[in-house]
Amino acid sequence: MNSRPTDLRVPVWPKQQRKSRRSRMVWRAWLFAVALTVGLPVGSAADATYEVTVEKDVMVPMRDGVRLATDIYLPTKEGAVIDEKLPTILERRPYNKDGCGSSGRYYAARGYAFVGQDTRGRYKSEGVWHMLTDDGPDGVDAAAWIGKQPWANGKIGMIGTSYVGGTQHAMAMAKAPQLVTIIPVDAMSNLGYASMRNGGAFELRFWNWIMFCSPRGSRQSRDPGTAAVLKEMMDNRKAYLRNLPLRHGTTPLKLAPEYEDWLVEAMKRGANDSFWEQNNIIDYPERYKDIPVYLVGGWYDSWGSNTTANYMVLSKAIRGPVYLIMGPWIHGRQNASAHGQVSFGREAAIPDHLGWRLQWYDHWLKGVDNKVGKEAPFATPVRIFVMGTGDGSKTADGKLNHGGYWRDEREWPLARTCYTKHYLHAGGGLSLQRSESKESSTDFVFDPRNPVPTIGGNISSGNEIMLQGAWDQRGGDHIWNSKEPIPLSARNDILVFQSEPLEQDVEVTGEIVVKLWASSSAVDTDFTAKLIDVYPPNPDFPGGFDLNIGDGIIRARFRESIEQEKLMEPGTGYEFTIKLYPTSNVFKKGHRIRMDISSSNFPRFDINPNTGEPLNDHRRVVTATNTVYHDNARPSHILLPVIPSVK
Repeated sequence: MNSRPTDLRVPVWPKQQRKSRRSRMVWRAWLFAVALTVGLPVGSAADATYEVTVEKDVMVPMRDGVRLATDIYLPTKEGAVIDEKLPTILERRPYNKDGCGSSGRYYAARGYAFVGQDTRGRYKSEGVWHMLTDDGPDGVDAAAWIGKQPWANGKIGMIGTSYVGGTQHAMAMAKAPQLVTIIPVDAMSNLGYASMRNGGAFELRFWNWIMFCSPRGSRQSRDPGTAAVLKEMMDNRKAYLRNLPLRHGTTPLKLAPEYEDWLVEAMKRGANDSFWEQNNIIDYPERYKDIPVYLVGGWYDSWGSNTTANYMVLSKAIRGPVYLIMGPWIHGRQNASAHGQVSFGREAAIPDHLGWRLQWYDHWLKGVDNKVGKEAPFATPVRIFVMGTGDGSKTADGKLNHGGYWRDEREWPLARTCYTKHYLHAGGGLSLQRSESKESSTDFVFDPRNPVPTIGGNISSGNEIMLQGAWDQRGGDHIWNSKEPIPLSARNDILVFQSEPLEQDVEVTGEIVVKLWASSSAVDTDFTAKLIDVYPPNPDFPGGFDLNIGDGIIRARFRESIEQEKLMEPGTGYEFTIKLYPTSNVFKKGHRIRMDISSSNFPRFDINPNTGEPLNDHRRVVTATNTVYHDNARPSHILLPVIPSVK
C-alpha cells in the first residue's frame, strides 16, 4: 500500500520540470524542509503499516431510537482485521461521511480504528437536524457504541474542521466517558459571542451556509424535485440577500422547515442567551471534559477569535494540556500559504495535514513517547505565525509577498505585551497622543440601501458571496456588490484614521479592542472597525496596497451588554466597544497603521435598518447621521497589543 498521505496537497511544478530526476529530488527536499520548518512529523511516524477494510452504512442507534449512518475503517493484515483492541478516531460530520475516506484510510493504515458518521438528519442518517444541539448526546451515544465493539479498546480521539470541530467541542462538553483527546480545527463555539452573532449583528455566512446545506444532504433533498427548488434558491442567493429579512413561509426554504426555523430564529436572536448555549465554552468552561486539547485556528479564519478565546478559558479551566496553533490561514486551508491576494511564504502551509495529527494521537491514545511536549509544533503550548516580514514585492503568481515566520510562545496573550492606545484625531490622524481638543467629532451618513461592501476578512464561506482572507481594500470585478475599481477609503461613509509612516517596525500580536465614543440620529445603528496595514507605493504595487488585518462590529442596542437590548436616545453620546479578531502582524517601517470606522460591512454582517424594529422583522429603513467623537473627554482609540522588539 502506498505510504504517502492520500490528501497531500502541494503546488505543482511545470510538467517539463517534474520529468527530470533532479527536479524531483529538489522537490522532495523542499517538502522535507517545509516539514521540519513547521514541525511536521517525517519518517517512520507517517509510514503505513496495514491494509484497510471499510464497512459502510452501519446504522448506529441513539437513545431515542434514531439511527445514524456510520462507516468503519479497520486495519487488516493478510485480508483479516488485526487481532488487537484499537484506539478509535471519530469524525462526526454533516457534510457526508463519504468525505472521511482519505482520513479513514490514513489512520486505519497506521493502527487505528476510524469511524465516520453522518450527524442527525444529514445524508443517510435518520432524524431531524438541529444546529449542534443534538451533537452532544448523539456523540455520547456514538462513543458508547464504539466502546462496545470487539475491535475497540475504549479510547477515542476526534478529528474535524468547522462544524465537525464543533461536534468535538460538543462531545467534550457532554463529557463522553470514552473521549481521550480532540483536535478541533476552526471549530464552531461561543455562537453568541462571535462568528455567528457578533456584537449583536448576524454573520451572513451562516445564512449562506443554510442555503448550501438545505439542497445538499437534508432529508428533504432526498426528493429530487424538492432538491431542485432548494438549489434554485441557492443559485439566486444574491437576490435573496438584497431582500432580507427572511420570514417564515415566504421563500422556498419553507420546504426544509428545520433549516428555515433555525435560520429565522437565529437572525432574530441578537442576545447571547439560551438559544446560543450549545458549545458556549466561554460561559460554561466547567462543562468541558479535562482532556488534552489541540486548538487549531487562523488569523483570517471565521472562528479565529473563538479559537483564541477557548485557549484563554480552557488553559485555566482544565489541566489538559491545552495547545494552540494560529496560522495566517483562512477557514480550513492550513495546507495553503497564500490566502486572497497575499502570500505568506511557503513555510506558512502545513502540507501534511493528517501526519502532524498522528503524532498527537499516537502520544495520547497509544502512549508513544514522541515530539509532543518536546518539539514543534508541540514544543510549547502556543505556536503562532507572525505575518508581515516579507518584502512587499509581487510574487510570480501576482500576489503581495507579505511573508512571515513561525514562533513558539508559552501563553496567549503574550505576557510581554505592551497595550498601546492609538487615538483618533480630527482630519483622519491616528497617533499615540491623546487629543487636547475640548470638542472634536466627525459625522458620516449611513444609508442601509448602500452598505459598505465586504472585501476579504474572517469569512468561512465564499462561493461568490464573500471573499476570504487578505485583500487590497479596493473594489473590482471580483466583488459582486462593488464592481467599480475604487478603494474603500474613497467612500464618504467610511472614516479613515491612519498614522504617519512608521519610523520602525511595529509588531501587533494579540487581542484587539476599539473604544468609540459615538452618537446617532437613529435609535439603533451599527459601528464597524477595520484594522489595515497600509503599504506605501512600490514598483510592483505603484498604488500601494491596503491590507485588511482584522475587523469587528457592535450593534448599538447591545452596546452595554450582549445579553440585553437597549435602544439609544438620538443625539446622545455613548461608549462602544468593538472587539476585532486577533492577529499577529508586523507593520513595517514606512507603512501606516490605519483604522476604518463605518456602520456596515455587507455581506459579512446583516445590515442594520436603523429603525429599532425587532431583529429580522423590519419593514422600514432610515438613513442615519452617525457621529464619532475624538476629543480629550471622549478619546476614541484602538488598543493595540504591541510586542517589544528584541535588541
